[in-house]
Amino acid sequence: MESNAQIQAIFIALTAGLPMQSMGKVKVKIDSGIEDDRYALGTGAYSALKPTKVRHISLISLSGIEVANEWLQAGEEPTFDASETRRNIVLKGITASELNNLVGQLFWLGNIKLLGTELCTPCERPAQLVNKPRFMDAFEERGGIRAKVLNSGELSVGDKLILENKK
Repeated sequence: MESNAQIQAIFIALTAGLPMQSMGKVKVKIDSGIEDDRYALGTGAYSALKPTKVRHISLISLSGIEVANEWLQAGEEPTFDASETRRNIVLKGITASELNNLVGQLFWLGNIKLLGTELCTPCERPAQLVNKPRFMDAFEERGGIRAKVLNSGELSVGDKLILENKK
Protein backbone atom coordinates (compact mmCIF):
# COMPACT_ATOMS: atom_id res chain seq x y z
CA MET A 1 0.00 0.00 0.00
CA GLU A 2 1.41 3.37 -0.98
CA SER A 3 1.75 5.85 1.86
CA ASN A 4 2.02 9.63 1.84
CA ALA A 5 5.71 9.34 2.66
CA GLN A 6 8.32 10.08 0.04
CA ILE A 7 12.02 10.83 -0.19
CA GLN A 8 12.65 14.51 0.55
CA ALA A 9 16.46 14.33 0.48
CA ILE A 10 19.31 11.85 -0.11
CA PHE A 11 22.75 12.23 1.47
CA ILE A 12 26.04 10.33 1.22
CA ALA A 13 29.59 10.78 2.47
CA LEU A 14 32.62 9.03 0.97
CA THR A 15 34.39 8.49 4.28
CA ALA A 16 33.81 8.91 7.99
CA GLY A 17 33.56 12.52 9.11
CA LEU A 18 33.19 14.14 5.71
CA PRO A 19 30.16 16.42 5.35
CA MET A 20 27.15 14.68 3.85
CA GLN A 21 26.58 15.52 0.17
CA SER A 22 23.07 16.04 -1.16
CA MET A 23 22.18 13.82 -4.12
CA GLY A 24 19.15 13.82 -6.40
CA LYS A 25 19.59 10.17 -7.32
CA VAL A 26 21.79 7.30 -6.12
CA LYS A 27 22.51 3.74 -7.18
CA VAL A 28 21.77 1.11 -4.55
CA LYS A 29 23.29 -2.37 -4.49
CA ILE A 30 21.90 -5.49 -2.87
CA ASP A 31 23.68 -6.44 0.35
CA SER A 32 25.87 -3.31 0.45
CA GLY A 33 23.76 -0.18 0.18
CA ILE A 34 24.18 3.18 -1.49
CA GLU A 35 27.01 3.21 -4.01
CA ASP A 36 29.83 5.57 -2.97
CA ASP A 37 28.51 5.97 0.58
CA ARG A 38 30.95 5.39 3.44
CA TYR A 39 29.18 2.27 4.75
CA ALA A 40 28.97 0.60 1.34
CA LEU A 41 32.67 1.37 0.95
CA GLY A 42 33.55 0.15 4.45
CA THR A 43 34.91 3.59 5.43
CA GLY A 44 32.21 4.65 7.90
CA ALA A 45 33.02 5.52 11.50
CA TYR A 46 31.30 2.34 12.69
CA SER A 47 32.20 0.03 9.78
CA ALA A 48 34.66 -2.05 11.81
CA LEU A 49 32.55 -2.44 14.97
CA LYS A 50 31.88 -5.96 16.22
CA PRO A 51 29.38 -7.45 16.15
CA THR A 52 28.72 -6.07 12.68
CA LYS A 53 25.40 -4.40 11.95
CA VAL A 54 23.54 -3.89 8.71
CA ARG A 55 24.36 -0.32 7.69
CA HIS A 56 23.19 -0.41 4.07
CA ILE A 57 20.95 2.62 4.37
CA SER A 58 19.70 4.90 7.15
CA LEU A 59 16.40 6.75 7.10
CA ILE A 60 15.01 9.58 9.22
CA SER A 61 11.69 11.42 9.15
CA LEU A 62 11.60 15.12 8.36
CA SER A 63 8.95 15.56 11.07
CA GLY A 64 11.32 13.91 13.58
CA ILE A 65 14.03 16.43 12.65
CA GLU A 66 11.53 19.27 13.03
CA VAL A 67 10.35 18.09 16.47
CA ALA A 68 13.96 17.64 17.64
CA ASN A 69 14.81 21.14 16.43
CA GLU A 70 11.77 22.65 18.19
CA TRP A 71 13.00 20.99 21.41
CA LEU A 72 16.49 22.41 20.85
CA GLN A 73 15.17 25.90 20.08
CA ALA A 74 13.10 25.88 23.28
CA GLY A 75 16.35 25.36 25.18
CA GLU A 76 18.15 27.98 23.07
CA GLU A 77 20.44 25.29 21.64
CA PRO A 78 21.68 25.17 18.03
CA THR A 79 19.56 23.07 15.65
CA PHE A 80 20.58 20.40 13.13
CA ASP A 81 19.83 20.49 9.44
CA ALA A 82 18.91 17.23 7.70
CA SER A 83 22.45 16.53 6.44
CA GLU A 84 23.89 16.98 9.93
CA THR A 85 21.86 14.02 11.23
CA ARG A 86 24.21 11.79 9.17
CA ARG A 87 21.27 9.77 7.77
CA ASN A 88 21.10 8.80 4.08
CA ILE A 89 17.41 9.30 3.42
CA VAL A 90 15.06 11.97 4.76
CA LEU A 91 11.39 11.06 4.41
CA LYS A 92 8.59 13.58 4.46
CA GLY A 93 4.98 12.57 5.14
CA ILE A 94 5.82 10.11 7.94
CA THR A 95 6.27 10.63 11.67
CA ALA A 96 9.27 9.40 13.61
CA SER A 97 7.15 6.78 15.39
CA GLU A 98 5.64 5.55 12.09
CA LEU A 99 9.15 5.21 10.68
CA ASN A 100 10.31 3.40 13.85
CA ASN A 101 7.47 0.92 13.35
CA LEU A 102 9.12 -0.23 10.08
CA VAL A 103 11.81 -2.08 12.06
CA GLY A 104 11.23 -5.77 11.29
CA GLN A 105 9.03 -4.88 8.30
CA LEU A 106 9.51 -5.20 4.56
CA PHE A 107 8.87 -2.01 2.59
CA TRP A 108 9.74 -0.33 -0.67
CA LEU A 109 11.26 3.04 -1.47
CA GLY A 110 10.51 3.50 -5.14
CA ASN A 111 11.74 0.25 -6.72
CA ILE A 112 14.10 -0.67 -3.87
CA LYS A 113 12.92 -3.35 -1.44
CA LEU A 114 14.13 -2.88 2.13
CA LEU A 115 13.93 -4.63 5.47
CA GLY A 116 13.92 -2.37 8.52
CA THR A 117 16.63 -3.82 10.77
CA GLU A 118 16.95 -1.55 13.82
CA LEU A 119 16.51 1.90 15.27
CA CYS A 120 19.36 4.37 14.79
CA THR A 121 19.98 5.17 18.42
CA PRO A 122 21.35 8.71 18.59
CA CYS A 123 25.05 8.96 19.39
CA GLU A 124 27.46 11.84 19.93
CA ARG A 125 29.07 11.61 16.47
CA PRO A 126 26.76 14.07 14.63
CA ALA A 127 27.10 16.60 17.49
CA GLN A 128 30.90 16.27 17.53
CA LEU A 129 31.27 16.67 13.75
CA VAL A 130 29.41 19.99 13.65
CA ASN A 131 30.32 21.14 17.18
CA LYS A 132 26.68 21.36 18.34
CA PRO A 133 25.56 19.78 21.63
CA ARG A 134 22.45 17.85 22.59
CA PHE A 135 21.95 15.64 19.51
CA MET A 136 21.44 12.54 21.65
CA ASP A 137 18.75 14.18 23.79
CA ALA A 138 16.92 15.91 20.94
CA PHE A 139 16.83 12.87 18.65
CA GLU A 140 15.91 10.23 21.25
CA GLU A 141 13.22 8.07 19.57
CA ARG A 142 13.57 10.30 16.48
CA GLY A 143 16.99 9.13 15.23
CA GLY A 144 15.58 7.07 12.36
CA ILE A 145 16.14 3.46 11.35
CA ARG A 146 18.63 1.31 9.46
CA ALA A 147 17.52 -0.96 6.66
CA LYS A 148 18.92 -3.83 4.63
CA VAL A 149 18.82 -3.48 0.83
CA LEU A 150 17.19 -6.52 -0.80
CA ASN A 151 17.57 -5.62 -4.51
CA SER A 152 19.67 -3.33 -6.68
CA GLY A 153 18.45 -0.25 -8.50
CA GLU A 154 18.16 3.51 -8.06
CA LEU A 155 16.60 5.82 -5.51
CA SER A 156 15.56 9.37 -6.36
CA VAL A 157 14.20 12.32 -4.45
CA GLY A 158 10.40 12.02 -4.67
CA ASP A 159 10.29 8.20 -4.61
CA LYS A 160 7.34 6.95 -2.56
CA LEU A 161 7.33 4.65 0.46
CA ILE A 162 5.23 1.54 -0.13
CA LEU A 163 4.40 -0.88 2.68
CA GLU A 164 5.13 -4.50 1.67
CA ASN A 165 2.33 -6.22 3.55
CA LYS A 166 -0.29 -4.17 1.75
CA LYS A 167 1.29 -3.71 -1.68
